[in-house]
Amino acid sequence: MRFLVESGQTDEANTLLDAVLQQPDSRTGWHRVAMLVNRAIAAWRLDRLALALELAAEGWTELDAERPEGRTAAHTLGLLGHLIDSMGHRRAALDMLRLSVEVARGTEDAETVAACLQRLGGTLNMLALEEATENAGAVFAESRSLLAEGLALVEGGRVHRSLLVAHARSLVGAGRLSEAEEECSHALLLAEEAGDGWAAATARWVLACSARDRHDLVPARGLAAEALDGVERTGDTTLIHRFAEDLADICAALDDHRGEARALRRGLAASRKVTDTLKEALGQALEQRRLAVQAHRAAVAAREAAARDPLTGLVNRLGLERSAPRLIKRTASKGRVPWLVLVDVDWFKDVNDDAGHAAGDAALREIAQLLRRECRADDLVARWAGDEFVILLVDATENRLDAGPVVAERIRAAVDTHDWRTVLGKTTRPPTVSIGVAAGPSQLDQLFTAADVALYRAKQQGRNRVEVQPPPEDKGFAPRQSLSPS
Repeated sequence: MRFLVESGQTDEANTLLDAVLQQPDSRTGWHRVAMLVNRAIAAWRLDRLALALELAAEGWTELDAERPEGRTAAHTLGLLGHLIDSMGHRRAALDMLRLSVEVARGTEDAETVAACLQRLGGTLNMLALEEATENAGAVFAESRSLLAEGLALVEGGRVHRSLLVAHARSLVGAGRLSEAEEECSHALLLAEEAGDGWAAATARWVLACSARDRHDLVPARGLAAEALDGVERTGDTTLIHRFAEDLADICAALDDHRGEARALRRGLAASRKVTDTLKEALGQALEQRRLAVQAHRAAVAAREAAARDPLTGLVNRLGLERSAPRLIKRTASKGRVPWLVLVDVDWFKDVNDDAGHAAGDAALREIAQLLRRECRADDLVARWAGDEFVILLVDATENRLDAGPVVAERIRAAVDTHDWRTVLGKTTRPPTVSIGVAAGPSQLDQLFTAADVALYRAKQQGRNRVEVQPPPEDKGFAPRQSLSPS
């Protein structure tokens, strides 16, 4: 694909990329990350921005889950760093490129170390060109040192050619023009012999920069124009923009305003690709955020549905068990006493037998509404099971000896005096409730056990009544109480 792209055969390259993408792949770990990154680079150079972003993001995400070690990891980190830099994210790119060199050195493989050094050194060259003059020298010096180290490791081949060109550019940055020209001319010869379009274009650019610094502007313009023609075939937006900007500067110095305008337009086209990528990324991020919000809302709705009783609309047993510990703890932390009110419908089986299950369901819904009406908005009202309901009174402002029993008695009276004829007719005995009340602070299961004891006592003593079971160890509570209908 790289050969097809750099030789201008973009249709063939796209066809090959599509064929590769359709092939099943079982690679894992760093081999899979490497596959994703290489595909992302191919998509990027073919202007398939959405695909490039998707593949790069997937590769970057999987990279975080893998321990960086070995040749594949080093090369992949370097390639992804180069791609991220092309997309305009230089800070993250430099971090990744430095890590790639560190990992490569751990492999003790000369070719791998040299390749990673070349990518980092080349990126530092670009950074130096964007730095203020007083800072550029230090960046060029770091790049020159890294690239010299790489040149000492390999002889011949693509990596060696790329190192020569990048090192020559760092020499130009240091003002060592003769050394740079000699090194770059050699690199250009090697690149042309090997058919390496990228290295040849970059070598011509370095020679153009050196000629410009010598004020040989006419040959500089010719070399820069050839360099821009060559690098445009590679799809490397960082270099296209850089070469176009330098060509425009040379043309401006020659009062060649038409050449300057053409160069600026070509640079603008490369910049537009980066801008389009940012727009695409923002669009994708917005869409992902929208989907995340939808998923979150669906999850919340599902969680709430799982914790709610479909018949009455009250919180169910699961919801009570989820919320009660937090509410009890919050109430106790304020120095207040949580109360648990356990409500059981008297003779509910008779209601179902006499009026039918539909009427029984309607009666339960009616009782649920009465419970809500007699409790505050902050209180937790739940259907425990069947005809049993639980109310957890929190942050009660009433006297600690009265809050639970008072609310329980209001509930009992509301059910007892309710007009049930619309729901059950005139022949069915209207339901009443027996209620057990217990106070904390305590755990939910302890409160429930105490309230259940009080409820049992209310049933045994005639139903339609309230019984209170205070904690026996709490001397501040009055002895056991009973509240019966007057």
